Parts: sequence; C-alpha cells; structure tokens
Amino acid sequence: MLSLKRIFQITSIISIALMFVACGSSGSTGSSSSSGTTPTTAPTSSTPIMKTTSATVNGNSETILTNAQGMTLYYFIPDTATKAACTGTCAGIWPPLLFAGTGSPTSVTTLPGTLSVVTDTNGQQVEYNGHPLYTYSKDTAPGQTNGEGFKGKWFVATPTLSGQSAPQSTPTSSGY
Repeated sequence: MLSLKRIFQITSIISIALMFVACGSSGSTGSSSSSGTTPTTAPTSSTPIMKTTSATVNGNSETILTNAQGMTLYYFIPDTATKAACTGTCAGIWPPLLFAGTGSPTSVTTLPGTLSVVTDTNGQQVEYNGHPLYTYSKDTAPGQTNGEGFKGKWFVATPTLSGQSAPQSTPTSSGY
C-alpha cells in the first residue's frame, strides 16, 4: 500500500511539472501582438532605403516613393522639417521610416529632391524635401495607396513633392 501511495505522489509531481513546462513554452514559440505597428527601420547608408514605382493614386497612374520593400511612403501635413506631429498611437498606425545607418539615406533611383534624416520623437526619421516619411499599416502589399488623402492630412509621397508649405492634394477634413 505504501508503494502505491508513493507512486501516486511521484506521478502527480511529474504531471504537475510537465504542465508547467508545457505552459511555459507556449509564449516563446508564438508571435507577440501589440497595439501598434513596428516602425520601418531603413538599412544602413550603403543600402538604398527608397525607390520609386508606379501605382494608382486617386484613379491615376503616378510615380510614387516607396521604402526598400516597395511599401508606399506618405507624408503628414502637420509635420515640420524639424518635428514629427505623428507620434505614439499615430506612429503605430503610420509607422515612420527610420534610418539606422550613418551619413545620408540613399535611393535606388535618382530623385530630384533631397533625402535627409531628422532626429525627432520617433527616432532618426527619413525625410524627403523636409517631409518626414511614413508607411501606412493598412497597406498590406507593395503598391497599395490606401492612406492617400486620409482625413485630408495624409498624402502619398512622390518624387515631385515640394517643400513643407504645400500639400500635393487638396485637404478635405482634419485629423490623423
């Protein structure tokens, strides 16, 4: 009788230990979820971080700026050349294009404007002609332009994007 009791105790301890091991391993194999999207970090200066492609914007075929993975880049009207207005929750929806290298960012194609980096709340954010650049979390594939004109403040960045003072499209409402 004593041996059956001892076997039961050992079996119980082993079962409990196996449950702890099994429960503890589930967190390390799955992917974590968060409320925002990770900012896009650009490669170092030796690798081009931007390119151009053709996409449909407001029903027209246009040449647009994309990150190295082909995702459409956008600019936000309230930003300035020295400060991003899109931070926190906004940057979770509109991940900033960040630069992890040294020197200046480069493009696969020759651009008529200037690529630069500004250190702001988001980190070392890539700018084109003084506009901090972002991707849009609801663009799920290269070439999509779902964020164009969003709340009248978000616009697709094109090679002809001019300085901070004038939007490419006519704003229609407010907010991010």
